[in-house]
Amino acid sequence: MKAVVLAAGKGTRMRELTQEIPKPMLKVQGRPILEHILNGIKDAGIREVFIVTGFRADVVEGYFGDGSRWGLTIQYGRQVVQDGTGKAPELAKAFVGSDDFLLTYGDILVRPETYKDMMKRYAEAAFSGLITVTGSQDVTQGGLNFFDESFCLRRLVEKPSLAEVEQLKKDGWLKPGSTAWYNAGIYIFKPVVYEFTERLQKSPRGEYELTDAINALVDAGHRIAGMQIAGRWVDVRDPEVLASLETDDL
Repeated sequence: MKAVVLAAGKGTRMRELTQEIPKPMLKVQGRPILEHILNGIKDAGIREVFIVTGFRADVVEGYFGDGSRWGLTIQYGRQVVQDGTGKAPELAKAFVGSDDFLLTYGDILVRPETYKDMMKRYAEAAFSGLITVTGSQDVTQGGLNFFDESFCLRRLVEKPSLAEVEQLKKDGWLKPGSTAWYNAGIYIFKPVVYEFTERLQKSPRGEYELTDAINALVDAGHRIAGMQIAGRWVDVRDPEVLASLETDDL
């Protein structure tokens, strides 16, 4: 298996911290966020990595180089236009080839064993992909996932409005007392996913959404496994979260 890391964004919510460096290169306990991610991926046995860069790509590429210092082989592709998460993985299409690949954003920190857990779950059946989730109270801040009795994906709703949440309750998708599964932003895919990213149209937000491609995969009959992330999951979204990680057990 290979890995693709999306690290093109500037991270505007980090304010002055990302004036000169991209968010994935902000340091947590002395090392860039992205370095923590790559070490976890390596511990899972993955050695070939493709990093999608964008804002201050030179900082990422200059720091990690060819990856040999970390026992990895790293290639890069630059996302010149920041038009959403749906098209960014296509930069790695030639790199992926016919292999399955782990896909993660460059600002999400999990316990290193999470990646191994993902590969184990993915190997349980003939899945076309895997999506990770965490339990959430506020279901309007990200992708809301619905699963069947085998914990395979039935539907994904990206950042539902309050009106959409109410409709989901009326239609029986959201039940009182049941866990709302929030998209954790780490995946495994077969290369077939590219058939669906190629067909993407821009969402009402004006972006190409990876979640739209995942829904299309499910609608076409592909099985997408779900997996709840055990332990720590952190979206390093703002300076306050970044600061709190200095005392966390990484």
